[in-house]
Amino acid sequence: MTYGIKHVFAPTLSLFASTGTLVCCALPALFVSLGMGAALAGLVSAAPWLVFLSKYKLVIFAISGVLIALAGLLQWNARNLPCPADPAQAKACTRLRKISWWIWGLAVVSYVTGFFFAFIAPKVFF
Repeated sequence: MTYGIKHVFAPTLSLFASTGTLVCCALPALFVSLGMGAALAGLVSAAPWLVFLSKYKLVIFAISGVLIALAGLLQWNARNLPCPADPAQAKACTRLRKISWWIWGLAVVSYVTGFFFAFIAPKVFF
């Protein structure tokens, strides 16, 4: 088994899932904490689906967390898989592995940021 498309696709999918948590909870909290309530009202009127995301934030965070954990597990399991023998393909394989880890790390940071603003900050600061 070589390093394949699923090892790049999983971190990318987890990045999109964690971005949903940011849009759901971190962005509105940031607007309110910066005193930009009118901007938040304009955003909600322009994108009413944000209310739906906020209503089901627990489900969204659970699904995103599972996707991020699955992506991390796939990355971890693929860390020692062989790359192709061709030097150009081996270089591309190594580069893709590094990019995949960066994407996954960005997804984790996005998820943790969204989690903080959705569940921790309202209890501590408000």
